[in-house]
Amino acid sequence: MTCVDNLSTGSPRNVELLFRHPGFRLVEHDVSLPLPDDLEADLIFHLASPASVADYLSMPLQTLHVNSLGTLNLLELARTRGAKFLFTSTSEIYGDPRVHPQPETYWGNVNPVGPRACYSESKRFGEAATFVYINVHGIDARVVRIFNTYGPHSRPDDGRIVPNFIGQALRNEPLTIYGDGSQTRSYCYVSDLVRGIVAAMFEERSRGEVFNLGNPDEYTVLEFAEIIARQVGSTAGFVHLPLPEDDPTQRRPDITKARELLDWQPEVDLTIGIARTVEWFRDQIALPARATEAARKARED
Repeated sequence: MTCVDNLSTGSPRNVELLFRHPGFRLVEHDVSLPLPDDLEADLIFHLASPASVADYLSMPLQTLHVNSLGTLNLLELARTRGAKFLFTSTSEIYGDPRVHPQPETYWGNVNPVGPRACYSESKRFGEAATFVYINVHGIDARVVRIFNTYGPHSRPDDGRIVPNFIGQALRNEPLTIYGDGSQTRSYCYVSDLVRGIVAAMFEERSRGEVFNLGNPDEYTVLEFAEIIARQVGSTAGFVHLPLPEDDPTQRRPDITKARELLDWQPEVDLTIGIARTVEWFRDQIALPARATEAARKARED
């Protein structure tokens, strides 16, 4: 098993348990560049890309490259090695949707020259490239469109709604809500998403198909902020800032196709998922404080 990552938004800590397995290796490399000659593969899960708004806005060129050049490099690897291929796309390809909930047949409402286009349009290109390789080279490939996902091992500073809200709540700071909070999102726990990705790779009927993977339960941003504040016990309230450009007003997946072809649907209740995530973030926030206290005691001793 080989993990290829340039660690621009990740950390070796996320795969540290895998280092115990003799067949695992971590290769620090940017898949937008020519791939190492010794890479072999039976299955290729292409998850490489900045995914949070903060990350891809700060790395627009890298985002364009990894979803275009990187995707082409990995598709070519799949072709030459005879490997099965899975491209992780995004609900961002639907833009600010005029169809709700969003089925896989919806083509989207995307601003091709807006600030988020480096991500949404490069993901659309990645989908197109995948299907060109399916149609021209006959590779065994599929696409999954990931909706909002949360859980442990998210970066506290990655700018997405769950890390933002939980971090602010744990510090008893006001939770930042953009706009009036009436925009909606759907939140899928990470273990459910992983099950869906694995199901899409191994289900024979998934070849040449596109699947929405996400939780169809829909919440307004304000409702979600209230859920996290209650869970953490935050009393600092909320602060409202202007809505960012091209921020979608609605986001909810139609997962009928995944239910029927993959026998998949989310199982982790939001309350349980948030509780697990809060505890993980609580430990992360406490780590620097524990390190500082240990250093203080060492100096005193």
